[in-house]
Amino acid sequence: MKRAWFIALLTLIAAGLTITGLTLSGTAQAAPAHPATAVPAARLVVFDCSGHAVVRPKDFVLACADGNSALEKLTWTSWTPGLASAQGTLVQNDCTPYCAAGHFHNYPALVVLWGSKAVGAGEHAYTKLTLILPGARPGYYDAKTHKWVYAPVTQTFPLLTYSAGA
Repeated sequence: MKRAWFIALLTLIAAGLTITGLTLSGTAQAAPAHPATAVPAARLVVFDCSGHAVVRPKDFVLACADGNSALEKLTWTSWTPGLASAQGTLVQNDCTPYCAAGHFHNYPALVVLWGSKAVGAGEHAYTKLTLILPGARPGYYDAKTHKWVYAPVTQTFPLLTYSAGA
């Protein structure tokens, strides 16, 4: 099981590095010859549902409207300009028989944040979240096919980003 996590994470990291090219929207520069003119590194953030910029959150809500899906107990192993990666738990409501009466279930998860956008002076925000579910996955009943369907192993979502002054 741990080997599958490791392989999935390495594959995603390689893809993320290729996609981002290890730059922040083209702002990466060679180190200046004189240290006094060095440009400070950008602060990397992710925005929560309230629009607050956070760094290495321990918990992160995915479903801002109703809170029925969240990541908890995140342990970050990387937080770099190319990507950030963490291990944690997806906590998701099964909404059975309906969301208010549903039950929350836990699923082991790997999380990768990638892509970036300048959002303020010296601040960049990750723009995408890829969720990898190496074990059991949430299921839902598809009324069209009349069958239970399970979430894919890998899913990518856009993240909220805000510009300075927004």
